[in-house]
Amino acid sequence: MRDKKDNATFDLPGFDPAAPMEPEPKRPPPPRVRRAAMKQVQLELLEETDTTGLPVWKRDEGLDLTGLPVWQKD
Repeated sequence: MRDKKDNATFDLPGFDPAAPMEPEPKRPPPPRVRRAAMKQVQLELLEETDTTGLPVWKRDEGLDLTGLPVWQKD
């Protein structure tokens, strides 16, 4: 079975077989604008830290080694 030819597409602009379309010339991309990087500042913590940045562990008389409160004997 043969499809019928569609002649309506030749009436549309850009489908003229006698005039081939030329591609648009490429424009170079606009230059990128560099953003000024924000300066990073080291924050001072309330507690002193070790070389890893973790708080230094200090022995508290009111807490046992697990961090639970010590019940005082009367």
